[in-house]
Amino acid sequence: MIKVLIVDDSPLARELLEHVLSADPEIEVIGCAGNGLEAIAFLEERRPDVVIMDVYMPGMDGFQATRRIMAERPVPVIIVTATLDPKADSTLFRTLEAGALALLPKPPGEGHPDHRQAADELVQYVKLMSEVRVVRRPLRPAMQRQRAPAKDGELPSKIQIVAIGASAGGPVAVRSILASLPADFPLPLLVVQHMADEFVGGFVEWLAGSCAIRVKVAAQGDPIRPGTAYLAPGGLHMGVDALGRIRLTRGEAGQYLCPSVSHLFHSMAERFGEHAVGILLSGMGSDGAQGLKEMQEKGALTIAQDKESSAVYGMPAEAVKLGAARHVLSPEGIAAMLLTAAGRRLRPRVGGE
Repeated sequence: MIKVLIVDDSPLARELLEHVLSADPEIEVIGCAGNGLEAIAFLEERRPDVVIMDVYMPGMDGFQATRRIMAERPVPVIIVTATLDPKADSTLFRTLEAGALALLPKPPGEGHPDHRQAADELVQYVKLMSEVRVVRRPLRPAMQRQRAPAKDGELPSKIQIVAIGASAGGPVAVRSILASLPADFPLPLLVVQHMADEFVGGFVEWLAGSCAIRVKVAAQGDPIRPGTAYLAPGGLHMGVDALGRIRLTRGEAGQYLCPSVSHLFHSMAERFGEHAVGILLSGMGSDGAQGLKEMQEKGALTIAQDKESSAVYGMPAEAVKLGAARHVLSPEGIAAMLLTAAGRRLRPRVGGE
């Protein structure tokens, strides 16, 4: 049985979430808490396999609670919230920095036409995240040592585009890489991050707040331009057409992963071959691994995030097993390699930081 703790200040929301989760024979809701303080107290007595956490709660909100949990009693945390305008408050995405693995919208009530699909998605996430072994994250994280970038002679020439794929645990790694690039970075970047469509706009705003490059949600027919990161919208696969424009296509009926990282990487292999960079970051499952292998076989520069820096070492591990990754690096190392591939170097840190 997968043991779950529900943390939400709304009694109705707690009741709905408990009903949805308890309907699955493999899940047991072992407790409910009305805010972060109650959750911390509960964890002193019992250890669930997964914590379902709202964000905006009195006493101690979801960000503060996630931070405490990951520092003191690490357990996989899934943020489940009805607040679908994250542009108004960065707290929602700060929970990912604190160690939460995923963001999901609260399922609507049973009478709603989308109830079943949302409920099934929540149950699937709980099952997947229960298998993740999270690590303790100090309240003051230690500085990560930057890995040296590859030498120019080890990199392909004439890179034209960068493709990045990520899932659970990926948003913080994506931000770390994009925030390291200067405004005049000479390559376009296409990013597929598995995330509910309701949160994509807020994710872009969160990224834009710390990035010098332009960040936007990709639109059909967008010409790809240097110094711009294009985020795939929810429910649509992303690639590039023969004219160098964004091409968005709908997934097949019942397809779980849409947008798909492998779809993006396949497009890169077909359209750009050896002139592309493929990067596979933290995430559950294997999406992107086969696509990265296809890029590698076409001569592209392929990179997987390393185990030490991955919140969820699933997708990158599959790529490594396939021999799809020419390099295995931390986000800092990936950023350094991108700057080298683009003819750049990381700027020295002020004060020796």
